[in-house]
Amino acid sequence: MAEKIESLQDIKSAVSAPAEVKVRKPNKDKLGRAYATGKRKDAVARVWLKPGKGNITINEKTMDEYFARPVLKMIIAQPFEITNRVNEYDVVCTVKGGGLSGQAGAIKHGISIALNEYEPDLRAVLKKAGFLTRDDRVVERKKYGRAKARRSYQFSKR
Repeated sequence: MAEKIESLQDIKSAVSAPAEVKVRKPNKDKLGRAYATGKRKDAVARVWLKPGKGNITINEKTMDEYFARPVLKMIIAQPFEITNRVNEYDVVCTVKGGGLSGQAGAIKHGISIALNEYEPDLRAVLKKAGFLTRDDRVVERKKYGRAKARRSYQFSKR
C-alpha cells in the first residue's frame, strides 16, 4: 500500500519535480531572416522578416504605394506596436488572392508568426493579442433560389 500522506510536506515530496521548460531558439535562415505564411479570407501572404529600419515591401512596392487606406497600414503595423518593435525590422512579403482588406490581415498574421519565429520570447504578447491565430471567417457561399447567401428575392403577391 502507498505511504500515508499526513502533512503539507508529505504532499510536496510526493509530487514529482516539474518537467524542464523548453527554451525555444530563434528560427532563422542562412541570411538571418525569419519566414512565415499568413492567411486571411482568400489571401495568402509569404513574409520574410529581418532586422532593419522598418521598411515594409509588399509585392515589390512600398507599403504606401500598395495600401492607400490608413486603416490597412495600421493593421499591418499592429504586431510591431504591441511588441514595441517599431522600425526595428524590415519586412519583404508577397501576397496573392482576396481583396486589400484580406491581404492586410494576411500580412499581419504572417508578420506576427515571423516575429514569433525570430524572437520566441514575444509569443505570450502576440498570443494574448490574438495575432498568432488565423481568423478563419470567410464569405458564406450563395445558395440556389436566393439572391445572395441568405437574402431572398423580393416577395410580390401578383
